[in-house]
Amino acid sequence: MPKTTAKPCPLRGPRLVVVGSSNTDLVLTLDRLPQPGETLGGGAFQRFGGGKGANQAVALARAGRAVAFVGARGDDDFGRQAAAGLAAEGVDTARFIVKSGLPSGVALIFLGGRERDNMIGVARSANHALTAADVQAAAPLLAESAGVLAQLEIPMPAVLAAARLARRHGRRFVLTPAPVPAQGLPAALYPLVDTLVPNAGEAMALAGRKNVEAAARELLRRGCRQVVVTLGARGAFWMTDGACGQVPAPKVRPVDTVGAGDCFAAWLAAGLADGLALSEAVAGAVRAAAVKVTRAGAQAGMPRPADLAGGAKLAVSRARR
Repeated sequence: MPKTTAKPCPLRGPRLVVVGSSNTDLVLTLDRLPQPGETLGGGAFQRFGGGKGANQAVALARAGRAVAFVGARGDDDFGRQAAAGLAAEGVDTARFIVKSGLPSGVALIFLGGRERDNMIGVARSANHALTAADVQAAAPLLAESAGVLAQLEIPMPAVLAAARLARRHGRRFVLTPAPVPAQGLPAALYPLVDTLVPNAGEAMALAGRKNVEAAARELLRRGCRQVVVTLGARGAFWMTDGACGQVPAPKVRPVDTVGAGDCFAAWLAAGLADGLALSEAVAGAVRAAAVKVTRAGAQAGMPRPADLAGGAKLAVSRARR
């Protein structure tokens, strides 16, 4: 796994808390993605720190935010190295707990084609043993935070516990609904979500709609306060109860798209914690994700503020509903 060579950013602002997964990403880059039943040779193999939760924690730390990670790992080399990697980035890992007898998370990733599209398989692991009680034990962290981020690579009871604690303490709850459960999200979760951050496919699958705008409107109707849909190379679409708009992405040559959505969610949450308007926070998150895809590794490729400086200002397209 690549070592962290740059020093962590000086931390600023109140702490954000990420409740989620940690994986070790085993990545094979090919000229194209294989078809079912097909074997392709000649690919380049790399190993990186990953997992949607840990990715978001590193993205926040590199953005200069104080961040704590709540998650689970095994007592094995993968888990120990994952914890050390987060700590080296400046992430508080006191609640990154060990689940004895279970393996740490591992993801098998294929990257292929000019756009570096990805296929990902995630093994069952300690991530799947994180409980609501584990999250409750971290309640003091969440209570003192500026916001809480979660994803769906951990059990739903743990996600619900994080959402309820955030609401109880008046903290913003940002949810990346990936991977989308076959049964969808519990109806009780939507009203607890301040900002829902799906990609286009996830938004339409959750909402049962055939276009992004209709999907976002339906997700708002279910109780979310804001919906921000990532659109890959086309940027991001945002909607609130009173307005919507789209932020285009700068044109870049992608190297590795894994972790781009996690980068986006982290920078979005950081911007909102700083008091930015939603459209401004989305613009910053789009730029950060665009930088990330030009770099290899979900965590290793996360940008720092200096990486975003000097770029052309992104236009924000606003439209009334």
